[in-house]
Amino acid sequence: MKRSEEIARQYFDFLENHIQRVISGEVSEFMEVNEIAGQLAISHKHLTDTIKKETGQHPCYFYDEEIIRKAKQMLADSDYSVAEIARIFTYDPSNFSKFFKKMTGITPGDFRRSSRG
Repeated sequence: MKRSEEIARQYFDFLENHIQRVISGEVSEFMEVNEIAGQLAISHKHLTDTIKKETGQHPCYFYDEEIIRKAKQMLADSDYSVAEIARIFTYDPSNFSKFFKKMTGITPGDFRRSSRG
């Protein structure tokens, strides 16, 4: 495995684990990409350049995508209110709704209704 592939794998593994730790309440807030780079013992620029080279996207793209994926799962599978889900993801409810709509094109409430048919 090339070093760049190893860095990408480490980033995606770290991201999934970190987001799950935030959701579970084990960690109180999301780390910045530069903090994640530090945890992986590489520079922010090296992480960004490597992820872009390997995937064509900035690391933040995947961070946001994973948050949305987990939020969608929670909206579809839990009875938590949208505001409770926002707080679990460390967002103010109105900011969470704006972020969700920007990323998906629909509000969290509309997503929930469509996912439950």
